[in-house]
Amino acid sequence: MSIALWTVIGFVLGSMPFSLWLGRLIGHTDVRSYGDGNPGGVNAFRAGGWRVGVPAILLDYLKAGVPVGLAYFVFGVSGWGLVPVALAPVLGHAFSPFLRFRGGKAVSTTFGTWSGLTLWAGPTVLGISLGILYALQVIDTWAIMAGMLVLLVYLLLWQPDAALLAAWGGNALILAWKHRSGLRDVPRPRPWLSHLLKGRR
Repeated sequence: MSIALWTVIGFVLGSMPFSLWLGRLIGHTDVRSYGDGNPGGVNAFRAGGWRVGVPAILLDYLKAGVPVGLAYFVFGVSGWGLVPVALAPVLGHAFSPFLRFRGGKAVSTTFGTWSGLTLWAGPTVLGISLGILYALQVIDTWAIMAGMLVLLVYLLLWQPDAALLAAWGGNALILAWKHRSGLRDVPRPRPWLSHLLKGRR
């Protein structure tokens, strides 16, 4: 019963489009009219600056981290039952019924989910690797997916739990689907890296 309850709670919280709501409330604009049209934190920054972007990203993070963390660490949901609980907020955000199932790209909620599962370790590994990979090349989609691969290596080495690995697999598939258009682009090095590589030839 607790697994089903926390899965529903996670999905409902995850589906709440805080970026869209805050954009309308604070910025008096629709964040989907900016950038790639995604109702997420990056376009919230574009729509209303830090006043919209910071709380939007924080709420997208918390709406995954809080229910997953409570279910796992407080209420003892574990094993294979943890997989739907972990994926529910990410699915809710990516396919929000509030937005006719056209939700965001689920990056902030991914960080929240792994905070709920691993506290600081998973988000730190993911954040550092994502930052380094984005600094090296210009396609953010490839930085995100490569960051997930680094997270997988961490899990295999230090937390080789089957349920966590299954949650990672589901999370990675959701991200790949939501970023599928970016995956069509070939990764390209940043200009500074290109100059550095040319200079060594």
